[in-house]
Amino acid sequence: MKKLILIDGNSLLFRAFYATSSRGTILKSSKGLPTNALFGFTNMMLHILDNYQFSHILVAFDAGKTTFRHEEYKEYKGTRKPIPQELIEQIPLAKQLLDVMRVKRYELNLYEADDIIGTLSLQAENKDFSEVEIISSDKDLLQLVSDKVHVSLTKKGLTELETYTIEHLFDVYGLTPEQIIDLKGLMGDASDNIPGIPGVGEKTALKLLHEYGSVENLIAHVDNLTGKLKESVENNTQQALLSKRLATINRHIPLDITLDDTLYHDYDYMQLLDFFRSVEFHSLVKKMENEVSNLQEDIKYELVLDVSKLNDILLDDSYIIIETFGLNYHKCEILGMAVVNEKGNFFIPRNVFDNSLVIDMFLRDPLVKKNTFDLKKAKVALNWQGFDINGVNFDLLIASYIINPAISKEDFRIISSYFNYHNVQYDEEIYGKNTKYHLPDANIYQLHAVKKAYALKKLKPLIIEKLKENDQLSLYLDLELPLSTVLAEMEYNGIKIDRQILEDLGKELTFRIKGLESEIYKLANKTFNIASPKQLGEVLFEDLHLPVIKKTKTGYSTNSDVLEKLFSSHPIIEKIMEYRTITKLHSTYVEGLKPMIFNDQKIHTIFNQALTATGRLSSIEPNLQNIPIRYEEGRQIRKCFIPDNPEDYILSADYSQIELRILAHLSSAHNLIEAFNHDLDIHTKTAMDIFGVSKDDVTPLMRRQAKAVNFGIIYGISAFGLSENLGIDTKAAEKFIDKYLCTYPGIKDFMENIVHLAKINGYVETIFKRRRYIPELTSKNYNERSFGERTAMNAPIQGSAADIIKIAMINVSERLKKEQLQSKLLIQVHDELIFTVKKDELEIMKQIVKEEMENAVKLQVPLKVDINYGHNWYDAK
Repeated sequence: MKKLILIDGNSLLFRAFYATSSRGTILKSSKGLPTNALFGFTNMMLHILDNYQFSHILVAFDAGKTTFRHEEYKEYKGTRKPIPQELIEQIPLAKQLLDVMRVKRYELNLYEADDIIGTLSLQAENKDFSEVEIISSDKDLLQLVSDKVHVSLTKKGLTELETYTIEHLFDVYGLTPEQIIDLKGLMGDASDNIPGIPGVGEKTALKLLHEYGSVENLIAHVDNLTGKLKESVENNTQQALLSKRLATINRHIPLDITLDDTLYHDYDYMQLLDFFRSVEFHSLVKKMENEVSNLQEDIKYELVLDVSKLNDILLDDSYIIIETFGLNYHKCEILGMAVVNEKGNFFIPRNVFDNSLVIDMFLRDPLVKKNTFDLKKAKVALNWQGFDINGVNFDLLIASYIINPAISKEDFRIISSYFNYHNVQYDEEIYGKNTKYHLPDANIYQLHAVKKAYALKKLKPLIIEKLKENDQLSLYLDLELPLSTVLAEMEYNGIKIDRQILEDLGKELTFRIKGLESEIYKLANKTFNIASPKQLGEVLFEDLHLPVIKKTKTGYSTNSDVLEKLFSSHPIIEKIMEYRTITKLHSTYVEGLKPMIFNDQKIHTIFNQALTATGRLSSIEPNLQNIPIRYEEGRQIRKCFIPDNPEDYILSADYSQIELRILAHLSSAHNLIEAFNHDLDIHTKTAMDIFGVSKDDVTPLMRRQAKAVNFGIIYGISAFGLSENLGIDTKAAEKFIDKYLCTYPGIKDFMENIVHLAKINGYVETIFKRRRYIPELTSKNYNERSFGERTAMNAPIQGSAADIIKIAMINVSERLKKEQLQSKLLIQVHDELIFTVKKDELEIMKQIVKEEMENAVKLQVPLKVDINYGHNWYDAK
């Protein structure tokens, strides 16, 4: 996730200074240097760096007294009091602090910090950043709020913030972000000496904006006003427009930095500790000294070039790192292996690997215990080079993911930092990134690997103890750790692709795309770029005069939600939606799959085991879990996935309604349990109960509505959400939900209890003790709190389903080895397992897979698995 944090340096330093100076005495060092603002600013920065999830960060400062706004209004900020000398002395120290923290800072002559923040936030919005968070005490920045940009304003002190999204801004002010500048245009801003309209305060300004929308529209309708207000507006129209311009943040200033310059690499603890000592922040010095104790060790290692030494250093319970170079570990180069144990610290280069049976035997031996980071990656990389690894009983990546899925990332340093171990660099610092990705000198990557192995040794006791404390040791040892081996085997085995079928499908989709283009042009009476939201918006809303549903900063919104609402307005809408579906299929799943096919004519995906908050697996390079099945054209893609041999089969095994069954188990809802235990059609049964009719009287519409409630309830669906799904009014949807909860009273009790416990504990758990922490539950923002409550209801259900299929994968894999079968598990797609099955093993595979999946765990209701097979993945469904 790429997230940018932008901090208003001047605003927060001023707030820190006045919050403490008002007490009468200012914190000073023994040399008389004032440090009160610096101390508050430091604590805020530490809070952000140590607790926020982000990838990029910058602190913006004002460059001087004169800005481009003074050219238009000389009195801009003219009434401000001089900055206290005690604060002036601290500003250079704050900048020095940021340099030590390795946080990018920036200022630009003639511009303010707001303009820097506005420009960078817009650049990030237009690039591949998923989120931008702005931190300030200045409400002017609320004009920058958007779908991607959130503004967090200081509420109490410097660390208690109120985050403004588009929705929260509207809840508080009843305004859109764009109207914040209109608000300033009307009421002015005394702190910046922006005049506004005399006699118009915030209350009046808001009232006027709620009615007229903007300064310009108010001026155009001034005749609707009466009395002194009318007179004041009439006499100050130019002043109001000037004030609006002064309050408008310039988002296109000429920066000489880029977003890449804001990439954060974490601070050096020793340098920061020295800084704290220099400014005499004794409490922070004490805290840092405790945290950096493990940085005192100067880690050295021995480069092993003599194979005769290997027997002496390859010991049981060693800590090892298989160091690789390459972005995809299916294709990477193995650089060597770091080994740390009681004999010392060692690095064994790749050329020694290739000439040593001792290393091969050491790695393969399941009885020789090993500790590593990312077993799955190591195993797959080794497999491709003719090696293997077994006997791993500690995997830092997997263990940390179980402790808290929010902190576990692929980079070793991120994880070790969470556990206050910092004597490891980021992989990115060693190898670079993007176009700067390179292989460094051997001594650099060798020491890096050894440091990681050494960190494993330091962290293992702490992490194992934490797993025990959380009652998660079994989840780690019996589920996630053995699953790593299963996933590695799946990834290395891969799934075969019929390239000819893929080519033929590509030609068919291309033909469909051209046909749809012609139909759309005919309906629009013109040719245009259908993929351009701007051009499409002009066609729909200006040429065809369809009702405008939503506008964006750049024009009309034409997203899928808008098109669905316009579906019945014009026949062109259906064609556009179909065009988008077909073009995405062609680009993503036809052209996109071709470069992913290896020389063995297979696709070797990567299953992310330590990524999602729910415990589900995800898939990348390519994502095989996201092949669309809603449309027939999407399902056709599955025809390309075939068994290793033409006479063999693809077998699909899919859990039936597993999340509803887990809900029945967790809630002990008697009626729901009875329905599953008697193998009733659960949606028909729910329809019978909700509508009070017999089985024979349940109509298809009733069943569809019951199904929507059944599945919606798992995700904490609201009456509004259900009404949208079913196309009914909110009151009717609310009656459906109420009736459902009355029919299955245990569900309501379960959901209320789970939310209550989550608010107390800060997390929820699956059946197998997997935790999901939900900080949103304590948010002051209603929407965030509501999201947290829905997450609390759903996470134990979805997470338990993820755990159950993982158990099934392990059990099936062990059974295949025990029965000495040649059939293989290939893919996991949420509740579905895909196998390649030898022709003469089909019947026994149907039996084994069903047995192991349905008996993966004992619930109050039976698990049910649907088995299908065919000569490709499409036919297996």
